Amino acid sequence: MIEDLIFTVLMTSVPLIYAALGELIVERSGVLNLGVEGMMLMGAVSGFGVAMVTNSLTLGIMAGAGAGMLTASLFGLLVLGFATNQVATGLALTIFGTGLSGLVGSPLIGKAINGLPQLDVPIFSDLPIVGKLLFSHDIIAYGAVVMTVLTAWFLKRTRAGLVLRAVGDNHDSAHALGYAVLTVRFVSVLFGGMMAGIGGAYLPLMLTPHWAEEMTSGKGWISLALVVFASWMPWRVLFGALIFGGISIMQLAGQAEGWSVPSQFLSMLPYLATVVVLVIISRNRYFVLANSPACLGRTFYPSK
Repeated sequence: MIEDLIFTVLMTSVPLIYAALGELIVERSGVLNLGVEGMMLMGAVSGFGVAMVTNSLTLGIMAGAGAGMLTASLFGLLVLGFATNQVATGLALTIFGTGLSGLVGSPLIGKAINGLPQLDVPIFSDLPIVGKLLFSHDIIAYGAVVMTVLTAWFLKRTRAGLVLRAVGDNHDSAHALGYAVLTVRFVSVLFGGMMAGIGGAYLPLMLTPHWAEEMTSGKGWISLALVVFASWMPWRVLFGALIFGGISIMQLAGQAEGWSVPSQFLSMLPYLATVVVLVIISRNRYFVLANSPACLGRTFYPSK
């Protein structure tokens, strides 16, 4: 029972890891994209629809990533091309993605597919307890760990990562040094959209192999909070996603075990935890300022 519960927590944390890592890169470049929820929903409906039509889960994942990038490109065009307000545009993107995914996905309601197969690692998957927990997942779950490692390596060990952080910390100085600030930020926004799309596609292709409107259930907003909770550090995103994933599963476990707690309270636990975490972090103002990109949310106006 406990082993199955932990296994479910690990699976639930996968879409949070992808969406949060993508948003982390976006925010490190100095852009605040609040449209993660909308991009995840577009990735979910596109991934499920393509997978059902083509009978290929690989194409479904690729379609989810592409839909996320396409949705993010709209945000990038408005924010970086026309210098619109980042907060308002991000909120509009969430509303747009929620509505469009519901419209496009209406013919898909009630249909189901076979989810992603588990890939057992030889020898290691046969180990007691840890074998199933760590070495019996699908390819996208393994990819979440790989992407965490690559993101940390990219930000700390590569020249491109240094340029990205420089753009996020002081876009005027980066521009004066000859770096294409808008290009760096647009590519970062596309990457964030791709990761959110993959995270969204994972929901109907693995967790619940069917499509339902607003099936992300606020996971995009939790991912945004997770980036702040992780202090814009990839490894903390991984551990934070496990914590939020565990809290999300508590409501299901509680309902299954018949806890004498109102179901509405159990359903609000993930979001209550999000608010509590943000309040605790915001109390230490200097900690937030020391770790957050200095130009986060600020519009860049290139000078000649």
